[in-house]
Amino acid sequence: MSDANNARHAQQVAAVRPGKEISTLQRLPYFIGVSAGTVGARGLSMHLVVIPPGARANPHLHEGYETAIYVLQGRVETRYGEGLDRSVVSEAGEFLFIPPGVPHEAINLSDTEPARAIVARNDANEQERTVPYPPPA
Repeated sequence: MSDANNARHAQQVAAVRPGKEISTLQRLPYFIGVSAGTVGARGLSMHLVVIPPGARANPHLHEGYETAIYVLQGRVETRYGEGLDRSVVSEAGEFLFIPPGVPHEAINLSDTEPARAIVARNDANEQERTVPYPPPA
């Protein structure tokens, strides 16, 4: 078989059925979907994140890659920028874009309902370059 045929044959469509949640540096429950580890993705990851009622992510930033978020359920405040002094609120049905290197934290604004969102990044191993951001004093 030629190299071109081998390459085509190695590429396969893959279904991912997320099972258990994992803990992340951000301290939020993630359900892993598409990534380098699950399907061999090379430049993309996509996961489900759940922010429990009243919970917040640890402040952090992502080195060298963009993040896009689509809120499925709830209202989430994202504090961002140096000192986390800026803020945007996203609701179900809305998208949010976070550029590379921007410090941020997500906060579920409900004390009774979880918030759920799909998180996509242009890095198949995004947790490898998630960096803690010291919260402002």
